[in-house]
Amino acid sequence: MSARPRLLYVTDLAYPARGRRYGDEDVDLTARLRRSFDLALCHPLDAAALMDGFDAVVVRNSGPVLGYQREYEAFRERARARGTRVYNPLHGRGDMAGKQYLLDLTAAGHPVIPTVDRPEDLHRLPEAAEYAAKPKAGADSIGLRFLSYEELAGLTYGEVLVQPRVDFRYEVSFYFVDDLFQYALYAPDPERRWVLEPYEPTADDLAFARRFIDWNTLDHGIQRVDACRAPDGELLLVELEDLNPYLSLDRVPEPVRERFADTLADSLRRFLAA
Repeated sequence: MSARPRLLYVTDLAYPARGRRYGDEDVDLTARLRRSFDLALCHPLDAAALMDGFDAVVVRNSGPVLGYQREYEAFRERARARGTRVYNPLHGRGDMAGKQYLLDLTAAGHPVIPTVDRPEDLHRLPEAAEYAAKPKAGADSIGLRFLSYEELAGLTYGEVLVQPRVDFRYEVSFYFVDDLFQYALYAPDPERRWVLEPYEPTADDLAFARRFIDWNTLDHGIQRVDACRAPDGELLLVELEDLNPYLSLDRVPEPVRERFADTLADSLRRFLAA
């Protein structure tokens, strides 16, 4: 490894994300990381062909892999075969591995929106006016449908999850680098998911988020714990994003952005030295 590690930073700068600007976030963050690393950006479809020339591949705002699932799997296989360091590491148990974790966490009694994937388990869900049906491999609300209980019988089960549609007060996200909490943001208006404001978490809020960071067992990487505040005040897990979580860095003050970049650089150096 050279004196200045070489990073291949994977991002889809032109992905049309609703309410988010992938390109702006990654241009800003890579400008800060260049103080510590030699760095090149590439599209996710180019990562497998280019990664051999770098000390590590950093997967950031690469977009939903549903649009290039075969190429993504080939990238993972090539990285594992060649021993390429990928950040986040490829053994994440959250969204990186699909939505199975929602079923596992439900079965284990964790505070998560109750989730089932078999018609014979529908009775385990609390009664709701509507139910959300989503693909196990889904992302970015792709394939999400809201159905009545009666309509659930018409679903083709196997690759679909069903949850009650929670009448939550707001959504809140907790952002971590490794196991270090960085900041939290929330969407006061449930109808405007990406209109975010800084959120000051309580000790209980952080304990809630940390239980999922601990459960995921990633020693290195960026993770986002998405939750909703239920009507009774309880936080429920919505998503554990450990593949390419958007960071909404434009929604936090400059000192927080700078601290995040420094913490990320430190994490990457430890990751490369491990």
